[in-house]
Amino acid sequence: MENIAVFDSPGKGRGLKATKEMWAGDVIFSEPSVAAVVFDSIADQVCHSCFRKQQKLHRCGQCKFAHYCDRTCQRAGWAEHKEECSAIKTFGKAPNESIRLVARVMLRLDKEGSVMSDMQLTTLDELEDHVDDMAEDEMKELKVDIHNFLDYWPRKSKQHTVDDISHLFGVVNCNGFTVSDQRGLQAVGVGLFPNLCLVNHDCWPNCTVILNHGKIELRSLGKIEEGEELTVSYVDFLNLSEDRQRLLKTQYFFDCTCEHCKNRIKDDLKMAGREVEGVKPPEEQVKEATDYCYQMLEKIDKARLNGDYHEVVKMCRDSIEKSETVLAETHIYLLRMWSTLSEVQAYLQFFDDAADYARKMVDGYIKLYHPNNAALGMATMRAGVTHWQAGLIEVGHGMICKAYAILMITHGPTHPITKDLEAMRMQTEMELRMFKQNEYVYHSMREAALKNRPMTMMNEPRSVEEGIKNLFHRRK
Repeated sequence: MENIAVFDSPGKGRGLKATKEMWAGDVIFSEPSVAAVVFDSIADQVCHSCFRKQQKLHRCGQCKFAHYCDRTCQRAGWAEHKEECSAIKTFGKAPNESIRLVARVMLRLDKEGSVMSDMQLTTLDELEDHVDDMAEDEMKELKVDIHNFLDYWPRKSKQHTVDDISHLFGVVNCNGFTVSDQRGLQAVGVGLFPNLCLVNHDCWPNCTVILNHGKIELRSLGKIEEGEELTVSYVDFLNLSEDRQRLLKTQYFFDCTCEHCKNRIKDDLKMAGREVEGVKPPEEQVKEATDYCYQMLEKIDKARLNGDYHEVVKMCRDSIEKSETVLAETHIYLLRMWSTLSEVQAYLQFFDDAADYARKMVDGYIKLYHPNNAALGMATMRAGVTHWQAGLIEVGHGMICKAYAILMITHGPTHPITKDLEAMRMQTEMELRMFKQNEYVYHSMREAALKNRPMTMMNEPRSVEEGIKNLFHRRK
């Protein structure tokens, strides 16, 4: 931890600052979790030791709850699962993920004390729990969790006060970080990383955080001067300033006063009307189109959750047809429409259509996001792959190269996503050379390859960049 120091950040409390100059892509620090658990909803689909998602898993013969890839993973996870296994059997069922995580953290604290690593910059006791700031419904949930925790907690283990238990629940609720699967594409659990808890928020941060091979990495997005505070974004910048401030206040209990919120930077672009030859549509017309898209997006999200993808396509097309001539290419509701439609059309294997909307989405994102934003990188990667699937090799290769450049900074060369993208970049580069040598031969070979390969459905449409936008896990 020689690259960073804890300091008192004006108006924010404790924070972290750089003790030397950093450059884009530098790993400022990496940190394993104190404890991590798999989400309740997919507990039988993910290994409880390595967090790999796969179809065939071995179930724990004792508690019947924990699942593992094989005996190797089961043995590796036994130290953490041993007490948990017995508690689940006694309790009669597995409690929710928050209770399981707090129990795992508490058991580790009991065994190792408050300082569990030489690299640890803070104890869990020193972290804010914001229990006193919770809304009434959240307090009711907390009391239920504490009640169930007390019933679940092993009788032979050290007993703790309600205040200590309540503090840990508050810490987990505010500071939990999403744990992803082996490729980093899907959120599968939640963990607690003490040092990461010290990194304060900024809507236009100088760092990003990613999970890589079981550890979080804090990575620099650009040049950071010695003494400069290190920041990450807790919420997606694509939200309007007032929406980001509301989310941060309700979920993390502070008022954001960053430059982008105070000056509402880029809010005008996010709600803009389409300008044609210097002429803008009337504000009333823009507002009407905005309200219409907002209402339609709620219906589209509902249809998407129900798996009614043809209805999603129909509603997206109708909405885009009515609003695309009025709203700017940077309007956030139009961007959501394009993003959703490109994903669903790619899933249904209408790749030409999917590529067209993916390109529009990326063009809009570029004007709004930080150039090294991870969500921009993931969206560009998806758009590049979609163009390649559509046979648009020149555009596809260009987008994949741009995505690779961003992900080398945000994820680094050893991350599984970056490795996959590097392989794709090399493949599309080879195909592009073939295309430039003889376009007819390239397309003939491509068609023959597609004919010889049976048509299979892709994974269900789920925005990969959404996972990047919501790395900080906040219990709903």
